[in-house]
Amino acid sequence: MTEKDRFMGERIGYARVSTDDQNLDLQFDALRKAGVADEHIYADTASGKNADRPQLAACLKALRPGD
Repeated sequence: MTEKDRFMGERIGYARVSTDDQNLDLQFDALRKAGVADEHIYADTASGKNADRPQLAACLKALRPGD
């Protein structure tokens, strides 16, 4: 393992839409194109007024140094 590999983290992504009428597909596609694996994509459907975003909290909890 090289020094660079030791400090390279996972790519973690978060997507959010405000309503059930909106679609996360474009955001998922962009995250995948950026190299984020499906198991590292977190998504919420929550309005801007709603501070309860459990997947954002899970995403932030999953972060490690180097991510």
